[in-house]
Amino acid sequence: MAKLGSVAVAVLILLATAVPAHAVTADFTGTVASSTCSGAVVRTPTAQPSDPALVLTNGHCVHMMPDGDVLVDRPSSRSFSLIDREGTGSLRMVRADRLLYATMTRTDAALYRLSMTYSDVEAAGSRALELAAERPAAGIAIDVVSGYWKKVYSCRLDGFVHRLREDKWTWHDSARYTPECETVAGSSGSPVLDPAGRVVAVNNTMNERGESCTLNNPCEVDETGAVTVRHRTGYAQQTHEFVACLKPGSVLDLAAPDCSLPKP
Repeated sequence: MAKLGSVAVAVLILLATAVPAHAVTADFTGTVASSTCSGAVVRTPTAQPSDPALVLTNGHCVHMMPDGDVLVDRPSSRSFSLIDREGTGSLRMVRADRLLYATMTRTDAALYRLSMTYSDVEAAGSRALELAAERPAAGIAIDVVSGYWKKVYSCRLDGFVHRLREDKWTWHDSARYTPECETVAGSSGSPVLDPAGRVVAVNNTMNERGESCTLNNPCEVDETGAVTVRHRTGYAQQTHEFVACLKPGSVLDLAAPDCSLPKP
């Protein structure tokens, strides 16, 4: 093998250091798909293998709820396809027995309880994704992993939006993507992963046509009331609030001291 000259070595070093830390994207472990949306099996940092498994998706994937509605602890028989690691197919169907929480008020999120434990999920060949307990930092690399499309959108967390308004709904402190994450319908409910693979948000909308504050065309509203429209920009709702509201055994406690999720 011929030796590399000093210039060639310098070029290789420059190329190596220029490769972004996000060069390797996430796989589909823990992701699920429903008939219309994406989602993920999630757990708190302290969840136990024997706890019932939880699935995170959007509130609008339950149904398009009126602003102000918060659904808590409802019976459910919703089924999800548990996607394999490579995103080539389904490991098995999993079924929810309760809708623990769903709202489109201030955020757009839903949490289902499955009729199986986290141990059962691992026995099926997958595992739950951990919910980060803290707010993510602007600028971090993120992956939006869609079980519905079996596609990973990779970009950065561009920043946060004081109020994101879409039609009749207003969401608080939404996360905004850089342009590389051009999410589409069906990617709603996808987990947004930080570089450690933790869930920091749930994907929920994009401005599709450049309209202002209409359905599928959210607008940004700052603290002064000024409106900004970013055509083809995607957004997500932060999920760290869920951690303080979940007790052992996958029990939702909206009365917990640090729980700040919208309440009925």
